[in-house]
Amino acid sequence: MTAPQTHTLETAGAVVTYDVRPGDGPPLLLIGSPMGASGFASLAAHFPDRTVVTYDPRGADRSRRTDGAAESTPEEHADDLSRLITELDAGPVDVFASSGGAVNALVLVARHPEQVRTLVAHEPPAAALVPDREPALAASRRVRETYQRSGFGAGMAEFIRLVMHRGPVPADLGPAPDPAAFGLPTEDDGSRDDVLLAQNIVSCTHHEHDVEALRSASTRIVVAVGEGSAGELAHRGGEAVAERLGTTPVVFPGDHGSFLDSEYGQPADVDAVAGRLREVLAGDRASAGG
Repeated sequence: MTAPQTHTLETAGAVVTYDVRPGDGPPLLLIGSPMGASGFASLAAHFPDRTVVTYDPRGADRSRRTDGAAESTPEEHADDLSRLITELDAGPVDVFASSGGAVNALVLVARHPEQVRTLVAHEPPAAALVPDREPALAASRRVRETYQRSGFGAGMAEFIRLVMHRGPVPADLGPAPDPAAFGLPTEDDGSRDDVLLAQNIVSCTHHEHDVEALRSASTRIVVAVGEGSAGELAHRGGEAVAERLGTTPVVFPGDHGSFLDSEYGQPADVDAVAGRLREVLAGDRASAGG
């Protein structure tokens, strides 16, 4: 695959950095949030026949906010993506969006369906749509509150406990987890600007999706869930989105992060994920379950 070409794009309140790996086929965007382009390097390499675009969401990695805001919203991320697609000037694109990136991509499609041909929304943590909505939303707020009170280690431990929990989120998850049990720092370094714990965790999980706009969109929307993540909040969020759209989720190999590069510390199954993604992008609505 051709080496990525790095560009920057000035958007409303941010300067966004993105990478283009030129190919012969139409653009395929691989996006997450708040995870940036680096997490998609291995998956991108499986599509040498496509022009593959990755980016760092505002506030993450190489992309910086210019508005001084403490929180990023799915609407802002969707606007950044819309401007990026316009900048590419290559017609409607295909998108594989995972986790918070899937939430942002759903907002993009609700607002600008003409820009996206097929969206594969992989495990959006749509906590506002799950049956246990209120405790799930409260647990998401608790992550940020713990971070603001006690720092990164404590906040991330609370986050890991939430995302690893299987089944409905109870009103009381029990005593706060020990950061050391997850290999996290126990000392508070005083910073409070983490891109996940401060800027995105609440706005992402609390987003109220425009289901009617999604149902009427010209975009082909395929909701994907991992076979190894059943019961987890993001998996159930994907199921909830699919139910609202009247579709059946497509099951992908692995779990929530199986496509990630090994540096992220999760068991990689990128070959199988790439194969399934290629099948879904090539299939029609019926064969894709959407």
